[in-house]
Amino acid sequence: MSRSTRIPTGIFDSRQFGFAQVAIVTNFLGREVHVSGQTAWDAERNVVGVGDIGRQLEKSLANVAVALESVGAKLDQVGSLRIYVRQSHMYEGKAIGSVLKAVFGDKLPCSTWIGVPCLAQEEFLVEVEPSPVFLPYGT
Repeated sequence: MSRSTRIPTGIFDSRQFGFAQVAIVTNFLGREVHVSGQTAWDAERNVVGVGDIGRQLEKSLANVAVALESVGAKLDQVGSLRIYVRQSHMYEGKAIGSVLKAVFGDKLPCSTWIGVPCLAQEEFLVEVEPSPVFLPYGT
């Protein structure tokens, strides 16, 4: 097994914080793609949708999609999501569900919503961590 990393264009370069945005673990079956939890930061580390959990979730999922696309994977290959929600905004389940339905349509992934007291930056209301995506050789 070996691990390589990617720095996707369109997502901030996280190496200064000590982590990769995308890690690919290669084994005899193919490639397992891991994506770090994504927030509503744009490439220049500006928060998109301050105070709007729906807009922040849209941007977070768009960042997940960019990360996956950097290795030839797609958002619809994600089996599950861990969604970290600021506890102060857990009541906004309708907005979260609406965004998930808009992005995934009828093919919703599994998800776990976890209430947390805070995230990495005060303005963040949500962070999305996708399950690993497996890419067999030849894809």
